[in-house]
Amino acid sequence: MIAIDTSMTVGDLVAENQDRVRVFERYGIDYCCGGKQSLAAACAEAGVDAEDVARALAEADAHAVPGETDWSTAPLAKLVEHIVATHHAYLRRELPRLTGLAAKVFEVHGERHPELGECRDVFAGLRAELEAHMQKEEVILFPMIAQMEATGSAEGVHCGSVRNPIRVMEMEHESAGAALAALRRLTGGYTPPADACNSYRAVLSGLAALEADLHQHIHKENNILFPRAARLEETLAAES
Repeated sequence: MIAIDTSMTVGDLVAENQDRVRVFERYGIDYCCGGKQSLAAACAEAGVDAEDVARALAEADAHAVPGETDWSTAPLAKLVEHIVATHHAYLRRELPRLTGLAAKVFEVHGERHPELGECRDVFAGLRAELEAHMQKEEVILFPMIAQMEATGSAEGVHCGSVRNPIRVMEMEHESAGAALAALRRLTGGYTPPADACNSYRAVLSGLAALEADLHQHIHKENNILFPRAARLEETLAAES
């Protein structure tokens, strides 16, 4: 079993092996927005022992099932297509569904659980931000990356550099992460209360699933797509 280097960043560790996500989720370690932290620093922030986490990661590696695409080497255009078809499509299905469900649950249970009102409002803000965010990626940033890869040239890239829209997207990811943290806090970790009806349980389950998918979504962008696109631009600029 190969030892895990705790000086590696969390994002790089997940980029090497997607199965490590389950370990980070179990220990409450942020591997998407916090992916640039070293494993040692991330464990300290989460209040867990780095050696325990390293052993768990090594165990996950030993039982990894091959088959997941290696996004660290796949063409950038293919990664972009995957993000849009998988994660953007998921959000476009789930955001409207959960909006209606959250409103329904607040209407029925809001008097006994006033925190549901704040939860509904936080989610509404998150939905608006994510929908605008996806539009900017699909119209501006993703075509820019795909064109740069296809033409082998960084010339004609508007915004001055691909790093400029990337910086904006990363800031918006931070905002989305803060909204997810607020939703987790307001719902007690998506735990249904004793009087929860099926709709109440469904909205909590949906929010938990959305959080998990968004973590992987942001990880693929922050820790794989964006750094690779920035390196490609640097390489092409140096060659021109």
